[in-house]
Amino acid sequence: MITIADFTRVNERIRANELRVIDENGDQIGVLSRSEALAEARNAGLDLVEISPNASPPVAKVIDWGKYKYQKAKQQKRNQKTTKANEIKQIRMGLKISDHDLEVKAKKAREFFGAGQKVKYVLRFRGRELAHKEVGFALADKIIESFNEEAVVDQKPQFAGRQLSFTLRSN
Repeated sequence: MITIADFTRVNERIRANELRVIDENGDQIGVLSRSEALAEARNAGLDLVEISPNASPPVAKVIDWGKYKYQKAKQQKRNQKTTKANEIKQIRMGLKISDHDLEVKAKKAREFFGAGQKVKYVLRFRGRELAHKEVGFALADKIIESFNEEAVVDQKPQFAGRQLSFTLRSN
């Protein structure tokens, strides 16, 4: 896993000759030379951390390096949680699925909808079932109708290879 420490420059590792410096309270000190900025950080008993290396001039902040790493790690974990919510869960089944099994899969899909996730249904065709694609589309319509109030079709049923897939999302 890549961490913030892998690519953030601190103190003497900062290469830019001029830096826009921000103090520990968030107030802008101004544009200083690298040596002046390092002196400011040492006087405050803190580190000089390059926040925005691509800016012109680069932005550096006088802050405790450990505290900065901790805040960035916390922010990264929060971002990972939100990306998981956008995940698509997949439910696979064959064409000869029984009504009870279909209800069990629908119950699981409702759990996913409750967690704010999309559900991708994949109907697999085996052997001679490929000759009867209309059976798969009928099953897809039946599944979509079972979620009439709870979910909407995000991606309509489409046939690809040996499977028919469609995506639903909660209302």
